Amino acid sequence: MRVAAALRAKGGDEFAKPGNIIEVKFVKGESLSLTASRLLALMILTAGGDAWEDKPHRMRKADIRRGHKGNERITDMLQELHRTLFAVDDRSWRGKKATTLFSLISRSREETEEEGEAGWIEWEFTADARKLIQASETYAVLNRQAVLGFRSNYALKLYELGALRLHRRQATWRGDMTALRAALGIPPEVYTDFAQLRRKVLEKAKAEIDQLAHFRVEWREIRQGRTVVEIEFRFEPKDTPALIATVDELERHSGGRRQRRDGTVEVMTIVPAIAEQKPAPVPAKSAELVFPSGSIRFGAEELAAIARHDGGGWDIDLIADGFRQQMGDRIEKVRGAKLLKAWTGFCEGWVTRRGRAS
Repeated sequence: MRVAAALRAKGGDEFAKPGNIIEVKFVKGESLSLTASRLLALMILTAGGDAWEDKPHRMRKADIRRGHKGNERITDMLQELHRTLFAVDDRSWRGKKATTLFSLISRSREETEEEGEAGWIEWEFTADARKLIQASETYAVLNRQAVLGFRSNYALKLYELGALRLHRRQATWRGDMTALRAALGIPPEVYTDFAQLRRKVLEKAKAEIDQLAHFRVEWREIRQGRTVVEIEFRFEPKDTPALIATVDELERHSGGRRQRRDGTVEVMTIVPAIAEQKPAPVPAKSAELVFPSGSIRFGAEELAAIARHDGGGWDIDLIADGFRQQMGDRIEKVRGAKLLKAWTGFCEGWVTRRGRAS
């Protein structure tokens, strides 16, 4: 909750989602739709570090609609969150193993007098949900634009699982087919043939994650004979050029995103007549943050602070040299918020690849 509060105070698109909520199980045969999953993510983003408190939270309808196309009704999404049951392993009053069933929100209000997006919604998390949030010792840092950009609910769930495990010593998830279905919310009667599940779920989810997330995902199929009995996902942070490409993609309009992912976009180049060409204006000196050529200890306090926080105790100038080497000539073109995003991702990836300094 401290991380969630800090990210909300910082502003921007990143927010923390408790690991206990990411790993909560759906009751057999149930799962949230993509739109309801997005709404839940926005609710957690909005509640921030107060999500565990017994208090109402509020959000503008405009902040919900911004991530959706078409005519999805907020009422439908709220009702889905109310009626979907989740399950956690627990103990009974006799100390026996038990399963607790609960929903995530206890009540909600949607303003109906306002037309369009001018109104607000208000909700309260259930006592069980608040207890789960407060007890969570792990969290995933998610990107709001990425969450709203996914077109597959399975991709969104796998994205959350990956973000939760990315910076652990073993950045993997492994389970049998029952655990896989429970983790991604795949109904038992859907994609019963693994080849179909691979094609319809795993390959599509990987394609979206590789395009929109700050990491990549690979998987390994464990077989008994010809039957796949387990699957292991491996999550790897992207290098800096790939991370910058992801930031660029998230800033672009979602129209044509699948075509860009598949490489089927037709690029049209318009060349003006020679007589109409004008010399390019000389850009004014940018006030945006740039990466220094020397030590980042002096005059680059923001970059140095990120390296100290996310660099695992390594010498910050050693990390900076690695960043320059990986970026090459691109380093002169990356500035401002995009530079901070790329630098943070590189520092986190440095620790993932090399471990923490002794």
